[in-house]
Amino acid sequence: MAIEVNNESGLDFDERAVLDIARYALARMRIHPQCELSVIAVDAAAMEQLHLQWMDLPGPTDVMSFPMDELRPPGKDEEEPPPGLLGDIVLCPEVARRQGEAAPTAHSMDEELQLLTVHGVLHLLGYDHEEASERAEMFGLQKAIVDGWRDERGLTGPSPAPTTT
Repeated sequence: MAIEVNNESGLDFDERAVLDIARYALARMRIHPQCELSVIAVDAAAMEQLHLQWMDLPGPTDVMSFPMDELRPPGKDEEEPPPGLLGDIVLCPEVARRQGEAAPTAHSMDEELQLLTVHGVLHLLGYDHEEASERAEMFGLQKAIVDGWRDERGLTGPSPAPTTT
């Protein structure tokens, strides 16, 4: 998989972990290994502009996803989809830090960014959380992916609670 992580946020974070969890999520969702994904971290001002431009909502948000080729995970009996451009995930470490600190089980900015990366990948793959049934499916998948990734790396403690994005 060609995954690029570009940090324009001005804050340091574990870019390697973001890359690794994105790769893990795509493999777990059986997306073609030659797909392309871009992850960009921006500051709050840039995220606020994107949020207003694309969602018509004020203030910065934690993560936004911009799909390209609208790739979807294959069904149980289907072969993996062809390669393509998955799209862009835009993260805001400033918002992630605040959310991690304010969460019921407080966690680090890095842990929140890992969770948000998976959240962004799922949005790129067509998952949403507007309806209760969609929310249950998406957040269940998100938790399974984050927990699986953490388990494989021997990371301890509870995984971050689902984001409210």
